[in-house]
Amino acid sequence: MPNTPQLKDLTTQVRRDILRMVHAVNSGHPGGSLGCAEFFVTLYHEILQRKDGFYMDGIGEDLFFLSNGHISPVFYSVLARSGYFPVSELATFRKLNSRLQGHPTTHEGLPGVRMASGSLGQGLSVAIGAAQAKKLNNDHHLIYSLHGDGELQEGQNWEAIMYASAKKVDNLIATIDVNGKQIDGSTDEVLYMGSLRAKFEAFDWDVLEITEGNNIEAIVAGMNEAKSRTRKGKPVCVLLHTEMGNGVDYMMHTHAWHGKAPNDEQLAKALEQNPVTLGDY
Repeated sequence: MPNTPQLKDLTTQVRRDILRMVHAVNSGHPGGSLGCAEFFVTLYHEILQRKDGFYMDGIGEDLFFLSNGHISPVFYSVLARSGYFPVSELATFRKLNSRLQGHPTTHEGLPGVRMASGSLGQGLSVAIGAAQAKKLNNDHHLIYSLHGDGELQEGQNWEAIMYASAKKVDNLIATIDVNGKQIDGSTDEVLYMGSLRAKFEAFDWDVLEITEGNNIEAIVAGMNEAKSRTRKGKPVCVLLHTEMGNGVDYMMHTHAWHGKAPNDEQLAKALEQNPVTLGDY
């Protein structure tokens, strides 16, 4: 059973990290990062089968690929607090010569980052390639990926979605962050996509939904269910329903904080709502 109180404490600290990182440089994407905090904490501390250290070849362990790379603050925070690099390095976020750029990159060799992302729509293609490599190497570990719902408006996704089912890439779990918001408004207003479940099922994926995507217990149960559906001839899609800006009352229920940093007063208010647990960097 997961240590839920410990995971919740870590999630609170991750939210603090996100807020402080984007505030320090007045740049970044807090909304989606906050909305996915519970998912990342649960993924790295309950779901992924990880080896100690970081090996780019990924042999003998589960792999994760972040496609919607603009939510790098949550990715960096969880990587640091999972032991991939010093927590103190979070203070270099988006600064010149930092390994923690606004969108993850690989050329600086940041442990935990396996692909450069942020050019939306490319991550699923990479994840499928990694999943096929696992099969060729007789490595029975799984590939996980995360995508934004607005990101699915980019066409390359649908070629990849078609390919994955046609080639029976059934060691892949692709999670979609369904928060219904993107930089210019709601996803329905920008480009209505209809039922994502119906679309993925039409492309012959096995689809499940986590309706409480900011609830750690629900995420654990949902992702374990997703794992149980792998290796049965179909790729697996998890529709994770989250709230953008979760944990900060004035950032929730709006798209306004997709790519906007809080000022000093707003930061103080947000941190008050998320008391320190493990210690700031």
